[in-house]
Amino acid sequence: MKKLLFLAPALLLLTVVGCKKNVLDELLTFTVDVSQNSRIPPPSIFYTGLPKPVSVITNSEASFRNNKTTRDKVKNVLLDQMQLTLVSPATLNFDFLDTLRVYINTPNVKNRIQLAYLYNPPKGVKTLTLVPTTERLDDYLKADTYELTVYSRQRPNYFIRDSLTIRSDTRFKVTANSL
Repeated sequence: MKKLLFLAPALLLLTVVGCKKNVLDELLTFTVDVSQNSRIPPPSIFYTGLPKPVSVITNSEASFRNNKTTRDKVKNVLLDQMQLTLVSPATLNFDFLDTLRVYINTPNVKNRIQLAYLYNPPKGVKTLTLVPTTERLDDYLKADTYELTVYSRQRPNYFIRDSLTIRSDTRFKVTANSL
């Protein structure tokens, strides 16, 4: 009986401590949203180079500060969601796309990895929700800027004559220690 009286409080203590850890993890998990418009010139039939990366300013330091942490306290960053919206021309949708892959890297560093992708996007839509990879993105979001490079394949018989303006809405899930 004495063993039971000793084990009951110990079991209760372990349960409370275990629950508190989960509550703390939730308190230290937040999202960072990054949105940006980019202009993409029309493709040239003579163009043979690689796609040019688009520079993105993260403003992550402000997000870290608002969540009572700093970039050196960040433990894990994952892509939660990435959407691309075709802003202009207004009459165009993403019907011309067959495959889309987005890569991320920090400027002047050879650390490019795949961020998201979409194969066979739906027709008739102006907004695409890409499939995120499970790559850790700590170094990219801790940087002041990162670069996105998009590799795409057009569907046959589609030719884009105009420049495109595409808005990228990206949401990162961040886990960090508090200050």
